[in-house]
Amino acid sequence: MEQNTEKKGLFARLKEGLGKTRNSFNEKLDGVFSVFKKLDDDLYDELEEALIMADIGGQTSCEIVEQLRENVKEKHIKDAEEAKAELKTIITEILSKNDCSLELKTKPTVILVIGVNGVGKTTTIGKLTSKLKNEGKKVVLGAADTFRAAAADQLEIWAERNDVPLVRLTEGADPAAVVFDACSSAKSKGADVCICDTAGRLHNKKNLMDELGKIYRVIDRELPDAQKEILLVLDATTGQNAVNQAEEFDKVAKITGIVLTKLDGTAKGGIVVNICKKLGVPVKFVGVGEGIDDLQVFDPQAFAEALFGE
Repeated sequence: MEQNTEKKGLFARLKEGLGKTRNSFNEKLDGVFSVFKKLDDDLYDELEEALIMADIGGQTSCEIVEQLRENVKEKHIKDAEEAKAELKTIITEILSKNDCSLELKTKPTVILVIGVNGVGKTTTIGKLTSKLKNEGKKVVLGAADTFRAAAADQLEIWAERNDVPLVRLTEGADPAAVVFDACSSAKSKGADVCICDTAGRLHNKKNLMDELGKIYRVIDRELPDAQKEILLVLDATTGQNAVNQAEEFDKVAKITGIVLTKLDGTAKGGIVVNICKKLGVPVKFVGVGEGIDDLQVFDPQAFAEALFGE
């Protein structure tokens, strides 16, 4: 009973956080399905345009509409409302294609958090640390973004707030050295999870690739059996630019999951669908508010229901 109440509370926050996206998304869909009662080419053309306007992306929108055409034909759907319900099913299937759970199979598991500056990496780490601690996990943090003293300072505030150890070196130190020390600390303390921040740079992909490659090697040497999660943090308010960032990072990092922040502040939440379809990388967490509990594990079914206003 308590678990069901908690789940309802999480869904309510998700639904509230997706308010701007849901209103925009449903306004566009209703503008199509209420005007076009007949399921013909005109409806499909307008629907594709509505999905593109909802930040689902051109290619993904086209593929969704083609899938809807096929399903309508196969299932003998005649009614616009039935077609809308079928659209929701298609989008839910796209969101559900990949495993969204955080893989914590080893002790410790190393989580590297990557992404450009300003997307909310440090806040994400703080909220994720709080979530893991509430689940009874021992966490060690590593401030491997050594190019900005402010990044380590911010992380230190979160470490103190969550009462977890932080490993940091001087500004400009080798990020791999921080990761080495953080891994050593996690191992010696018997921690369950070691979370490391990284520099938010993408302008020079070779440097980023070299840096991440060095960090991977340090982890493999220090914790050869450790599970690695590489979480890319993206800002939902940037819309399609977030998808472009994901594509660029995916070329240089072995991304295992995406954290989409600031969903509560944008009408561009449709990019979640595009990310899942285009990249094949699971969205693992979404940020739907400023509160420490507003970083939520991504639930495809709940997201689709909240998106369609149910």
